[in-house]
Amino acid sequence: MILYTVQKGEQMNTSTIAALATPPGQGGLAVIRISGPDAVDILKKLFVPAGNQTAFVDRMMMYGHIVLDGHPLDECMAVVMRAPRSYTREDVVEIQVHGGEQVVSSVLKAVFHLGAEAAEPGEFTRRAFENGRIDLSQAEAVMQLISATGQQAADAALRQLQGGTLRFVKKAQTELISLMAGVTAAIDYPEEIKEEEAVGAIAPDLIRLADKLLAACDERGAAVLDEGLRVVICGKPNAGKSSLLNALLMEDRAIVTDIPGTTRDTVEGSIQLDGIRIHLKDTAGIRDSEETVERIGVNRAREAIKSADLRLMVLDIGQKPDAEDEAILRLIEGMDNLYIFNKSDLPEHPGFSDWLQGQHIPKDETMTLSAQLGIGLDALRARLRAAAGNPGQNALTLARHMKLARQAAEALKRAAQAMQDGLPLDLCAVDLNEALARLGEITGDNFSEALLDEVFATFCVGK
Repeated sequence: MILYTVQKGEQMNTSTIAALATPPGQGGLAVIRISGPDAVDILKKLFVPAGNQTAFVDRMMMYGHIVLDGHPLDECMAVVMRAPRSYTREDVVEIQVHGGEQVVSSVLKAVFHLGAEAAEPGEFTRRAFENGRIDLSQAEAVMQLISATGQQAADAALRQLQGGTLRFVKKAQTELISLMAGVTAAIDYPEEIKEEEAVGAIAPDLIRLADKLLAACDERGAAVLDEGLRVVICGKPNAGKSSLLNALLMEDRAIVTDIPGTTRDTVEGSIQLDGIRIHLKDTAGIRDSEETVERIGVNRAREAIKSADLRLMVLDIGQKPDAEDEAILRLIEGMDNLYIFNKSDLPEHPGFSDWLQGQHIPKDETMTLSAQLGIGLDALRARLRAAAGNPGQNALTLARHMKLARQAAEALKRAAQAMQDGLPLDLCAVDLNEALARLGEITGDNFSEALLDEVFATFCVGK
C-alpha cells in the first residue's frame, strides 16, 4: 500500500466541482455549492445582482437572478467565500434557489455548462482534508454528524469534529515518538546506554500506552451511537408484548387482541431516551405451531432475539408459567435480559410466585408493570436508558479508528514483549514504526488513495 503525507495548506485540486448540497426533491430552498478556481467566474457569468451591484463582496449574501444566455432561470441568493476562508479552502460559491426539481436541474446544468464538474460523494469534505483544513478523523465526523440519529450521537460527532479524536491520537503519537527516540538512542549509542536499561525504562511505558489505546475503544458504545440500542420484546402469545410495544411508543403500532398468535411478524418502532435512540422490536409469540405463517414468525422472533442488545421477556402474572415459558428462558439464558412481569393491574396467579422461586432469575433483572394502564413504564424507560450506558464518552467512536488503535496497541505490545525476550532493539523498532503508521491512518497523517476512496464513499453528494 502506497502511503502519502498530507501537506497542510497546500491545495491539491485544479478542477472546479459543483453539486446540490441539500436533499433532492421539492422544498422551499435548495443550495447549490461550487468549489474550485473557477467558482467565482462561473457565478459572475450566471448571477445578476439586483440594484446594478457589480462587486462580489466576500461572505456577503446577495440577492439577484440566475440568467443564462439572456434567459432568467430563477431569482435567488448567492454568496462568495474566497480561499482560504471557506469549507474547502478553495474559492466556494453557494447559490440558494427555489427548491423545485426543474429549477435545481436547470441551474445545475448551467453551472456544468460553464465548466464545473459534478462532485463525487464527499468530494467537498475530501478537498477540505486534502487542503489541510481538517484531519481525516474530523472529515469522518462530518458524515457522522449528518447521520446521527440521537443527540448523544450528534454530540460525539461534534466532539470529534472539534478535534477530540485528533488531540487524543496526537498525544499518543507524541508519547510513542518519545519512546522511539529512546530506542534509537540505545541502538545508536550502545556504549552510553545499556540495552537492559533501555528495555527496563521503555517496555513498561509501551504497555501503558497500548492499554490507553485499548481503553479508548468501545465497540458496543459506538454501535449504540450509530445504530441505537436494539431491544427485542419476546415471550409466549398473549403475554402482553404488543401492548408493551404500543405503550412504549405511545401509539397503536402493533395489533392487540385476546386471540393468541395475533403478531405473526416482527413489528418495530423507536424512541429517544436522553438522546439515545432505542429500537424496539415486537416479535411473534414463541410456541410450537403447525400453522405455516405463525411458524415463520416464530423463526424470525428467534433470529431477532439472537441479534438484540437486550431482550425483554414478558410474562403474564395472571397465568402460571408453563413449559413454553421455560423453553424461552432456556433460549435467552446467558444473554442480557430484563424479565417483565406484566398485567400487574390484574390478580396474580397463585402459582406464579411458586414457579418464579424455582427459576434462576436475578431479582435485579425483573420488573413488574402494567402495559395496559402504563403503570411502571417510567421505571422501564429508565432501565432501558441505563442499559444503553454512556456511549460517546471515549475518544474513539468509529469502527475504523478503533480497528487501527487496536492494531497499534498490538504492535506496541509485540515490541514490549520482544524487548523483554531480549531480541535486538532494531527488530523491536519495526513494530514501533508500524504502531506509529496505524495511528497516522486515523488522522490522515498517512493515507492511501484506496483509504480515502473507502472513507468518502460513505458520504452524500454535496458534502
